[in-house]
Amino acid sequence: MEQIVAPQALSDAVDLEEAATLIRKANRILVMGCSGGGKSTLSQKIAARFGLAYVSIDRDILWLPGWVQRDRDEQRAIIVAKVQGERWIMDGTNPSTFDVRLPRTDFVIWVRMPRLLCIWGVVSRWIKWMGRTRPEMAPGCIEKVDWEFLRFIWTFEEKFTPRVLGGLAQHGPDVPVLQLKSRGEMRQLLDLLCRPA
Repeated sequence: MEQIVAPQALSDAVDLEEAATLIRKANRILVMGCSGGGKSTLSQKIAARFGLAYVSIDRDILWLPGWVQRDRDEQRAIIVAKVQGERWIMDGTNPSTFDVRLPRTDFVIWVRMPRLLCIWGVVSRWIKWMGRTRPEMAPGCIEKVDWEFLRFIWTFEEKFTPRVLGGLAQHGPDVPVLQLKSRGEMRQLLDLLCRPA
C-alpha cells in the first residue's frame, strides 16, 4: 500500500490523493529507489507536468563518459549547486548526500518496487538501449547489465534501507515521504497528478 509518512513513522499511511496535493505544492522533490524501479521515468513525467528542472544523479553528477565515476568532492560540489535551484526534481538515491539534499527538499518519493521487477526493469531497459546511451545517463555510458549490477539490485533493499531511513531521520525528519511499492501505485499517482487541481 502507498504511504506518505514522516521518516520516523514509516507505518503511518496517507492516501495517494494527499500525496498528489503535496507534490503539486512542492518546489523541490527527491525521487529515490533501486535501479530499474521506474524512478527516472516517474521523475521526468512529474518534471514535465509541473515545470520542474529534472536533475539525474547518474547523468548530471555521478558519471563521466565511459562509466568513469566523477571525483566525490566534485560530485558533492555539483549537488550543492543544483539544490540551490528553486524548482527541481532530483532522481537518485545516494544517502551520502542526504545532508545536502534533504534540507532543501519539500517532498520525497521512495520507489520501492520488488527486486524481481527492478531486475526486469534493467534487463528490458538494456534490451531497448543496447549499444546506446539512454537520455538519463551521462554521454558515452553505453547501457549495460552485468552480474555486479544485478547483485546490487538484488541486495539493494537490505543494504540501503537502513541508510535511507537513518538519513531521512537525521537530515529530513519533517519532509513527507511517499513510498510506492507497485507499478499500479505509480500509475495511480500519475493519474492523480494529471487531473486538474
